[in-house]
Amino acid sequence: MQNALAGKTAIVTADAGAVRLHELYTPLLFRGRVVGVLQVARSMKETELALNLLFYALFGGGTIVLLAAARGGAWLTRAAFKPIDEIARTAQSIVGAEDLSRRVPVPAVQDELQRLTVTINDLLGRLEGLFGAQRRFVADVSHELRTPLAAMQGNLEVIQRGAARDPALLEESLVDMRYEVARLIRMVNDLLLLAQSEAGFQLRQEPVELDTLLLEVHRELRHLANGVQLRLGHEDQAVIRGDRDRIKQALLNLGINALQHTSPGGTVTLSLARRGSYAALTVADSGGGIDAEDLPHIFDRFYRADRARSRNHGGAGLGLAIVKWVAEAHNGQVQVTSTPGAGSCFTLLLPLDAQSEAHTLQFVHEDVPAT
Repeated sequence: MQNALAGKTAIVTADAGAVRLHELYTPLLFRGRVVGVLQVARSMKETELALNLLFYALFGGGTIVLLAAARGGAWLTRAAFKPIDEIARTAQSIVGAEDLSRRVPVPAVQDELQRLTVTINDLLGRLEGLFGAQRRFVADVSHELRTPLAAMQGNLEVIQRGAARDPALLEESLVDMRYEVARLIRMVNDLLLLAQSEAGFQLRQEPVELDTLLLEVHRELRHLANGVQLRLGHEDQAVIRGDRDRIKQALLNLGINALQHTSPGGTVTLSLARRGSYAALTVADSGGGIDAEDLPHIFDRFYRADRARSRNHGGAGLGLAIVKWVAEAHNGQVQVTSTPGAGSCFTLLLPLDAQSEAHTLQFVHEDVPAT
């Protein structure tokens, strides 16, 4: 009211008993002077009722929306985690039943859960393969150990029954036992070497003259020829960098394997050639060869294409596995070609060491007297 008298329009809210009013005051002017005040009032009851209705509507609607969102969220959560729960229950049942052949059902939707399920199934497949290989390994080792131990037990029984009083029979039993003990020692050493290879065994890194090493292996194998013609084929000069003892062991394994599978009168040829940046050590024989279905498995541990013959020669099926490890440990590879009835050819490819070869050639030239 005072503002209207002063020439200003004013809007105020006032209580008139139990009624709440919204009042408008505006001045009435005549020739620039306030001659009166116009007052307009309106009850706030309808407005307050509308506001109350709006409040209750928002509160009730919000409550309903929150309840619906909570129930919907719970349903969505259960639906989203159902595949994970199924994966967990399947994994628990696999662990409980110790059945690694089972697999987790793969969801149809291509999302993260499907990728997780595929990864878990791949993991289960690898675990199944590893446990299967472990079981086969234990079974093979037990079988291989049983053979020499049974032979030693038989010789001990022969000695106990009276061979001690027969010098010839006693000597024969002792020779057989020494042979079986040596066989056990070779097997244990091979197993130890393969175990070291899986544990990250570090090979020595030194220059190795392969031509000299090949001659050394040839001399040692001559005592095991037993009627087989052992000869040297093409022989280049080559120097690599690696572990001389392990490479020699690999060559001996290949040579012994070739001699064991070649009949008297046949030939085994040792060769050394340069193939680009690699040195190729080759052991070729004229034996019975290897069947095509056996070739992919001959480097597996305890695998033997001719089990009866290998056992008679004392082989345990570890030699070629060691050859493969030696080749790969030197960043090389081993290759094999074979024709049944015509023989086999194993090639050990090892990368040449250019620096060591240059030093060796310089040393040779300096030692050659001038003419």
